[in-house]
Amino acid sequence: MNEEFLNKVYNQIISETRIIDNKIHAPFLPSLPFYSFISLFSFFVFHCKDVYSLNKEETYYVWEKYKKGLTTLINDKELV
Repeated sequence: MNEEFLNKVYNQIISETRIIDNKIHAPFLPSLPFYSFISLFSFFVFHCKDVYSLNKEETYYVWEKYKKGLTTLINDKELV
């Protein structure tokens, strides 16, 4: 597993994620109101496999980082 590459994938996906009008705008989602992380996961898996050719282990690694980053984005948005 190339963590340097996976961190770049994470940074790219999180940089393209926005919280606007209480909706998550991510490169792998249509605009949706806040949903559980579980429902986002299936879209995320497809995106990582289709765009970055990640395997399950790599996708899980990036997903764990993404959940933390997304939580931070949501919390920061709530403070504004």
